[in-house]
Amino acid sequence: MDIERKIELICRPPTEEVLTPTGLREILEVEDHPIAYNGWEPSGLVHLGTGVVCAYKMKDFAEAGLRFKAFLATWHAWLNNKLSGDLILIRKAAELFRHSWIALGVSVDKIQFIYSDEEYNDLSYWAKTVKIAKNLTIARTTRTLEIAGRKETEARYVSDFLYTPMQVADIFHMNVRICQLGMDQRKANVVAREIGEKIGKYKPICIHHHLLQGLEKPKIWPIPKDQRKEALSSAKMSKSKPETCIYIYDSPKEIQKKINRAFCPERIIEFNPVIDICKHIIFREKEVFIINRPQKFGGSLEFNDFSELKKSYIQGKLHPQDLKSAVATCLTDILEPVRKYFSVNKDAKDCLKIIKNAKITR
Repeated sequence: MDIERKIELICRPPTEEVLTPTGLREILEVEDHPIAYNGWEPSGLVHLGTGVVCAYKMKDFAEAGLRFKAFLATWHAWLNNKLSGDLILIRKAAELFRHSWIALGVSVDKIQFIYSDEEYNDLSYWAKTVKIAKNLTIARTTRTLEIAGRKETEARYVSDFLYTPMQVADIFHMNVRICQLGMDQRKANVVAREIGEKIGKYKPICIHHHLLQGLEKPKIWPIPKDQRKEALSSAKMSKSKPETCIYIYDSPKEIQKKINRAFCPERIIEFNPVIDICKHIIFREKEVFIINRPQKFGGSLEFNDFSELKKSYIQGKLHPQDLKSAVATCLTDILEPVRKYFSVNKDAKDCLKIIKNAKITR
């Protein structure tokens, strides 16, 4: 595969940022199969963002010929007190994550699943962590707390400040050349770029993907201009808020119910979670998106790309309820393989049952 096609796949939406395009090209010119990774706190059920969107990028990177490592950061979830700090439950959640991506079509032959429990038995990992910590000030580390889903003022324990140096150490310990994570992990990746050469390593390339929005209405609407950045960060889909997200295991009835209740302001595209799903999932899956409507309401609509849908919605030619019905139907079809996988795979079914019964903590 030529470099142009590799770059096209790596930068394919939902990718939103590349640090840097020049650096990406340079590494692909010297390495045929560089190592890339994404990392997750296995801390609950898998929703559309963690599941579907992340699976898209895993598939893109695998198709581009990169060696992709899916890092299940059990210790980070433990540090962050997810699942009430129960490491046994966290490990079970890690298995649920793995099953979830397999159910979404991620190939176990092309993706390597790695657990932090295994990596952290190596003393050299902790040497890297300490070396990174020695190059980070308290102030700089505090500014990165967003990667753990925390505000800067929420640090309470010394362990809160271990999170960033450990995450950066993960990158160099696994010889990752390309970090492929969500936009919420950007600050840790930037630290890796700043520190890499100082500790005798390298400057990794960072590919950040879009964070799917949660289904709820923002607390302040319309959003003031000076609060837009913070609002967008807090609006991401979260597994700790079941009513604001769609889990990939949800039944057709649950999907319909959640989408029907979703915030979807008429004629407004920005901060509209239903439109967000259309842009980043529906049009990734469908060449033609069909919205069925009775003839008395104008008949069915067909859209060949997102720009057509966006234009029609802004002009008021597409009602939110008609859009919601079509999105719910489409998501039901997209997630059918997941429901089937979890109905026949006993280990997956057991993992799902255990985590569904667990208390999900923020």
